[in-house]
Amino acid sequence: QVQLVESGGGLVHAGGSLRLSCAVSGQIYSINTMGWYRQAPGNQRELVATITSSGTIVYADSVKGRFTISKDNAKNTVYLQMNSLKPEDTAVYSCKLVSRSSYIVVPDVYWGQGTQVTVSS
Repeated sequence: QVQLVESGGGLVHAGGSLRLSCAVSGQIYSINTMGWYRQAPGNQRELVATITSSGTIVYADSVKGRFTISKDNAKNTVYLQMNSLKPEDTAVYSCKLVSRSSYIVVPDVYWGQGTQVTVSS
């Protein structure tokens, strides 16, 4: 079964950096999108960044220029490099995988358990 495991969260001061990793195990389809989402207490979960199997990348406006999403296909791992962190970036960051066959329109969706990122003032 497919599993996603995040790592790399922690506590940093404003202006600091962190790199999150999401390791995927199990068999997935080659047509897929991986991304990072975050949820702060009292807020809805929001998109941070996504990257498709074709290389298309989307960032939330709030992180453009500061965060970089990338992936290593050989390691089945997606990364989120976070620079110039702000207190408002504090949240639980979760990895998401959407995968489907070219023959089936309904995709499989998987979530990791999340990793805490805390940015102090």
